[in-house]
Amino acid sequence: MTEHLREHLRRPTLDEIRERLAGAFPDADIALRDDSALHAGHAGAAGGAGHFHVRIVSSRFDGLRTVLRHRLVYDAVHDWMPQRIHALAIEALTPTERPDGSSAEA
Repeated sequence: MTEHLREHLRRPTLDEIRERLAGAFPDADIALRDDSALHAGHAGAAGGAGHFHVRIVSSRFDGLRTVLRHRLVYDAVHDWMPQRIHALAIEALTPTERPDGSSAEA
């Protein structure tokens, strides 16, 4: 397997995902969690792709329905799916929807 192909199949780090999301949502409060270990043996995890959870709080979601919010988040990492990211659980909130005004924690 070539180095390029190996990199293409490698699970992204939380920092790499955070960087992508911060580029798409510069004002966002972003919290990430790698849930890959919970899915060991799962068909999608067998190839090394990760399972992640993100809570992203951004004013960019104001006035948008859930499906459109999720689409914006997926758009930021679409080229990593499904080879590097198998599953991405998303909580996409506006600042006024943030639970009890706290910072985002995935």
